[in-house]
Amino acid sequence: MGERKVTVAAEVGLHARPAATFVQRAKKAPMDITVTKSHGSQQVNGKSILAIMALDVRQGETVVISAEGEGSEEVLDELAAIAAAP
Repeated sequence: MGERKVTVAAEVGLHARPAATFVQRAKKAPMDITVTKSHGSQQVNGKSILAIMALDVRQGETVVISAEGEGSEEVLDELAAIAAAP
């Protein structure tokens, strides 16, 4: 299983537009994608806008994005870039 630890840079955190962009990309992936706050244990579906927003990730917090399967490394790189974008 691949994973990326990413510090969220957007001023609004992983909410609204950044969350929508993240979920749109995640939905194109053929594998399951999960997101977890690095200091928490709640793991959510990376393809669900409601789940991502309920995670309440704020600017400066770190998340762990996980995926497993063929092409997961590319997908994780793209999702990490979205989450880390200011």
